Parts: sequence; structure tokens; C-alpha cells
Amino acid sequence: MTDPETPKVNTDAPPTVVRTLIRASVIKRLGPGLITGAADDDPSGIATYSQAGAQFGVNILGAIVFTYPLLAAIQSISARIGRVTGKGLAANMARVFPRPVLFLIVALLFVANAVNIGADLAAMGAAAQLVTGWDAHVLTIAFAVLSLGLQILVPYHRYVRYLKWLTLALFAYVGVLFAVRIDWAETLARTFFPHLAITGALVTTIVAIFGTTISPYLMFWQASEEVEDEEADPEAGPLLEHPEQADEQLSRIRWDTYLGMGFSHLIAFFIVLTTAVTLFAAGRTDIQTSAEAAAALRPIAGEFAFWLFSLGIVGTGLLAVPVLAGSAAYAVSEAAGWRVGLERQWQDARGFYAILTLATLIGLGIDYAPIDPIKALFWSAVLNGIIAVPIMVAMMIVVSRRQEMGDFIATTSQRVFGWTATAVMAAAAVAMLMWH
Repeated sequence: MTDPETPKVNTDAPPTVVRTLIRASVIKRLGPGLITGAADDDPSGIATYSQAGAQFGVNILGAIVFTYPLLAAIQSISARIGRVTGKGLAANMARVFPRPVLFLIVALLFVANAVNIGADLAAMGAAAQLVTGWDAHVLTIAFAVLSLGLQILVPYHRYVRYLKWLTLALFAYVGVLFAVRIDWAETLARTFFPHLAITGALVTTIVAIFGTTISPYLMFWQASEEVEDEEADPEAGPLLEHPEQADEQLSRIRWDTYLGMGFSHLIAFFIVLTTAVTLFAAGRTDIQTSAEAAAALRPIAGEFAFWLFSLGIVGTGLLAVPVLAGSAAYAVSEAAGWRVGLERQWQDARGFYAILTLATLIGLGIDYAPIDPIKALFWSAVLNGIIAVPIMVAMMIVVSRRQEMGDFIATTSQRVFGWTATAVMAAAAVAMLMWH
């Protein structure tokens, strides 16, 4: 099947025109995987990566590299399930779990996402305050209203274009590297051969990296956005009903996901590297939030690094908050059997948009509650780490069953990496509980 919106390349055109059309075609085909990967580097993730770099320097970079194939495999599996079945993860998990278990998992996901939304909004407000000097609470409210308004009032096929452009905000962390001096030989050596002693702090940091990188909300979001994309295309459909589309769609999912997760990990690598060669080198190992990391960079790396780091927090937050709220709404609504979809008008999916709004408002309320945002974020990571395991087990069962997937069950490599990722997350969850 040919995508009617994909530009056709005229081979007789000048080389510069051909290259432009090819780039437009590639960018057009990138979607759920790219947005999901970029949303993985949300402000709370930036805080985790900043803490890791500030505490352990370049020695912790290997953890970022290690998680890449695991996350890419899990996200490609979630996308595959959505495109093959035409249903989101919660609807598919209903076939594996008893309904009480499914509702418990979805409820925990909702709580974890709401706390994460609160942490992200607070980080955006704090970062914007550093740049503008305006009141952080007012800025936080403005970001929440903007995010919520766009999701409710703008149809998905238009809104997704804004999300794609927001992924460019992550290049701020590439720009920061030009403001600091890096010993690349030492960096690469310590990435693959780190000098680290096993301590409680190290285990906690590695678990936090796993938890913030392989997060349940990313799985729900990417599967649901595959369904949204399929429903928005009148010529497309679930692969179970349109197997002739399989080669093209599964190839697109593979490239979209591996490029999206690669982009996510590249940026995470740069964030850790930036804080390692600046804050760790200067002895600033007590960073707690992404805004603190930005402020600490100012006297060490200069105004340019400070501005880029701060603006990156705001940009990634505007991308991540809709993903967090949206994934919660998809999960709860699918489990309850309600109509779902950002492409629908709010009048046609009241329950879906009510959950989306509730998640955002609870997150906003955390900013005003007498709750330590750092502790709230930690317990959000704990919840994510725990509920990720049964969700991943359910995904692996669904994607391996011909009753649900027909001829489109997971490939051998997907099953190997998927079960490995599940085992790693289970070990991380146990470690997290043992050390705390």
C-alpha cells in the first residue's frame, strides 16, 4: 500500500529536490515511536539522568547503553500489538488477566502517571522561572492549561504534528555539549569499562535509570497511537483484517521504534555526560531536580549551557505531559470499555477525556500539596518499576499467541529481548524493594 500523503520522488528532479522529498517522506513516516522515545526524556527523566551524572560521572553511562535494545524491543512489541489487533494494550491485556487484576494494574498506572505529571509540571514551572523570573506556580498552571487544551480541542492528526516538532527541544542537550569540554577517549572507555564500587546508592541509581527508561506509560501510549494512526487512514486497518499491509507497516514500526528509542537514548546519554563533565567534576553531587541541574550549570558551564538546559526541560515537558495523561486515559477507558481516542470530539468520548483531565488536574494539585516532590517522584518510579513487570509479562504472552496475533506473532529476536527486558525489570523491582 502506498501512503497517499507521502511525497512521490521524481528521479528526474535536481538532486537537492530529491533529497528534500526523501527527508519529508522519512519524517512523515516517523510517528508513535519517535514521539514515545522523546517523551521518555521528560523532566523527571532529566532529573534522574542529571543525578546519575552528578553522582557517578561518566562511569554510569553504560547503564544508558544497556537499556537501549531492551526498551526498543518492548516498544516495538507494544506497537506491533496495537497495529495487528487494532486495540490498545489494556483491551488486549483483558484477554490475559482477570478483570480485577487488570483494574488494579490500570489504577496503579493512573496514580503513577498523575504523580509523574505533577513532577513534570513543577519542573517545567521551576525551569521557566529560572529563565523569566516569573512566578513558578503561575507558569505551572499555564503549562497544564496549555497541554490540556491542546489535547481536548485539537484533533489528533493535527496535534501529533506539534508533538513531532516538540521532539526538536531535545536537541538542546546536544547543544549543551558545545559549551563544555569533553575527553571523548575517557568517556568511551568508562562507558564500557566503568570504575564503580557496588553500593546502595549505585544500585538505587541504576534501578532509577531502568524505571525512568522502561516505563509502562510508554507502552500504553505507543500501542494506542498505532491504533489512532490506523483509524485516521481510511485505507488502513488492523493487520489481522488487512494482512497485505503487514510488510510495509511492520517495517515502518521497526524503523520508527528503533530510531525513536535511539534518539531517546542518545539524548539521555548527553544529559548524563553533560552533568558528569560539569557537576561531577566540580563536586556538585547533590542535585535533586532538573531545575537544580540547570541552575548549577550556570556558574560552571556558562549562560549558553544554562539556557539550553532550562529550555529543554520546558520543551520536553510539553511533549511528555500529554503522553502521560493520554496513556492513563487510554488504559482506564479501554479497561472500562469506553470510547477512546484523541481523534474523537470530547462529546463522543466523555469518559476518556474526563480521565485525561483528572490525571492532569491531580498532577497540578501535587504542586500545591504539602508533598515532597522528590519523594513523590521516587514512589512514582517505584510504582512504575513494579507494575511494569506484570504489564510486560502480559504483553509477551499476547504477542506470542496466535489466537490474538494470527500470523503476526513476535519475531524470535523480539521474544528474546522482550523476555530479557522483563527479567531485568523484575530484578530491578526486587532490588528497589530490598534497598528501600
